[in-house]
Amino acid sequence: MLFKDQVNFVMQHIKKNKLRVFMTVLAATMGCAFLIVLASIGFGLQDSIEDEILSSETVTKIEVLGSQALFTEEEVADIEGVENVQTVLKTTSVDANVAGYMGDRDTSTSLRLVDFTDYAAVSKPLSEGKYPENENEIIVGYHFGQTLLNEADRKLVEEKSKAAEAEGTYYDGAEEGYKDSLIGKEVEIALSTHEQPDVLSDRKTYTIVGVMPEPAYEWAIENRIYMMDEQREVIENMYSQAIADLEVASDFELFSERFDIYAESLEYVKPILEELRGKGYGVYSVTEQLDELNVFFLVLKAGLVFVGTIAVLIASIGIFNTMTMAVTERTREIGVLKAIGASPKLIQRLFLMESTFIGVIGTVLAIAISYVVSFASNALLPLILKAATGEDGFNNVQFSAIPWQLVVIAAAISIGVAMISGLRPARKATKIEVMQALRQEL
Repeated sequence: MLFKDQVNFVMQHIKKNKLRVFMTVLAATMGCAFLIVLASIGFGLQDSIEDEILSSETVTKIEVLGSQALFTEEEVADIEGVENVQTVLKTTSVDANVAGYMGDRDTSTSLRLVDFTDYAAVSKPLSEGKYPENENEIIVGYHFGQTLLNEADRKLVEEKSKAAEAEGTYYDGAEEGYKDSLIGKEVEIALSTHEQPDVLSDRKTYTIVGVMPEPAYEWAIENRIYMMDEQREVIENMYSQAIADLEVASDFELFSERFDIYAESLEYVKPILEELRGKGYGVYSVTEQLDELNVFFLVLKAGLVFVGTIAVLIASIGIFNTMTMAVTERTREIGVLKAIGASPKLIQRLFLMESTFIGVIGTVLAIAISYVVSFASNALLPLILKAATGEDGFNNVQFSAIPWQLVVIAAAISIGVAMISGLRPARKATKIEVMQALRQEL
């Protein structure tokens, strides 16, 4: 019997029982679609959390923990000698109040000293401008202009904040501040202590040549000032002026240093971690957090796939009933096939083809429906949650994601279950006696 004839045999029965086959395909479609959509929740949430972690952290950065956060020059050289370490970035924070002035505007900010050669090599591109080349040049945080306020701005911010507070929300002052480009503008900087912020040092003028990239988190306000590490002595002298007539604790440290290790690429992070720990350094990388998340979501996705598979198994009952009815209704045809020499394997194959056809059609429809549901969920759920809670934090959440691996797994489960459901009826068809089948009335 040619393959074409086998297909015609299957299609004849399907056309003869359109409604029954349609309902069976519908059940298979719903079961497979439920499996894909349910499991897609795990993939979507995992992608959202990973994106949030990776967007807020530099994946090639290795943090130094505890008392080992400070290195000697020999230790820095030792770490930089580790294979595939790009640089050891030193960042110095100034523990003082920092005031910035530009014309009639001013802001309260903080100050960091960095080596811009190393910093430029490992950081994201600036949103505007360039890195400093001279000691009197600085770069500022993305929101520095927003926080530069005059008296009129402060009154508006206060009024809008009170109105927002009355509505149970928060106003961040985004509509006020300096709106023009900061590149080339001069800013005067003065220092004071935390205890007496009104006692200021003399002002020193710097030129803004660059603006930092936008922070990953929408709620973050980044208005720091970054200047060359060579300005350390200048900053120390300015602070000495601020505390000239004040009592300061003898153990007070104006500068606090931090060292971060950067790998050349993500693939080298784990080998570097292992080697540094072998040398006795306490280090940590965000990639380890991702590993823990991957294990958690692997278990979660396996559980969701298992629950979804139950729906597919329930749909298989319909396929089993349909195939059992097909064998009963076509007993005489089976007898004729056997009489003309059809082998049991051929007869079994015919009925397995029919159950597989139902599984394939149901799976194809389920995949198409699942992508539509996934797209609709990601588009509509943020709007629904925003309307219900009044918060905008759901815009970056991916509620559903359907990778090709999930499609392959779901298709294999759905089609495999369909074939297994048709196996017993197909075997039953091979055991029908020829004479008994031919005597059966049409």
